[in-house]
Amino acid sequence: MPALNVEFSDRELEDLRQIAKERGTSMKALVRDAAAADIARHRALQEGAEEFRRFFAAHAAEFAAAFPDDEPPAKGKAA
Repeated sequence: MPALNVEFSDRELEDLRQIAKERGTSMKALVRDAAAADIARHRALQEGAEEFRRFFAAHAAEFAAAFPDDEPPAKGKAA
């Protein structure tokens, strides 16, 4: 499995040691779990944004009718 060396300040390293100790896990597992959680959150946000874009595109006319003041001016027309 590929590895990654990460540098921490002395304070960060001490905090990681303390947290790992409190949780009964290794520092390596603590950092890996934190990174994995951030990756999962990032993917979920990307998927949610894509779903919103699809929904908005499918209902663009309804949004335009409901919020006409928020529509951009037509091309070639001044605001």
